[in-house]
Amino acid sequence: MLIRIALTVGLFFAPPLAASQPTDQTVKVALETDFGRIVVDLDQGRAPVTTANFLRYVEAKRFNGQTFYRALRMGDGGLIQGGVRTDARLLFPPIAHEPTSQTGLKNVAGAIVMANAGPGTAQSDFFILLNDQPAFDAGDPQGDAHGFAVFGKVVDGMDVARKILDAPVSATKGEGVMQGQMLEPEVRIVKAERLKL
Repeated sequence: MLIRIALTVGLFFAPPLAASQPTDQTVKVALETDFGRIVVDLDQGRAPVTTANFLRYVEAKRFNGQTFYRALRMGDGGLIQGGVRTDARLLFPPIAHEPTSQTGLKNVAGAIVMANAGPGTAQSDFFILLNDQPAFDAGDPQGDAHGFAVFGKVVDGMDVARKILDAPVSATKGEGVMQGQMLEPEVRIVKAERLKL
């Protein structure tokens, strides 16, 4: 798969977060960026481990000052990717993979999804889809057996996500398949915060 990312510095291996008891609740998080606000609705009922991991970064303020650093254009959309890249000490241990075949969630336009280098490697990096990518679902014939873990959706700010996707990229930055996909300049996540319902 073209978008798998392995952070090559500071991977910590420890037991994955324990799954909380599934509920029907969702949690809203606002990502304030240099380009505007994106609000995501996280599905802690169907993706409890992945949601808990993302919230852990939000509540520890570890996304604050980080960036959306990648824009991959695919068809009439693509994805934007962000996460902790400034200091490996800010990373929490990798989490267990929650495939779409388990959660019932799909890699569709507006989905917020964990980046990974294989099951059990996801840490902080996440992406937002700007169009449907069924090949990212577990077991899709065009993808792989595991796919990428969806854990929510954008409920406000898809126009902001589109602006980030359309921002300039470097022709030379990025390793391997990511060359030509790195935003220049990167788009700062000023603050990530959980919203009160």
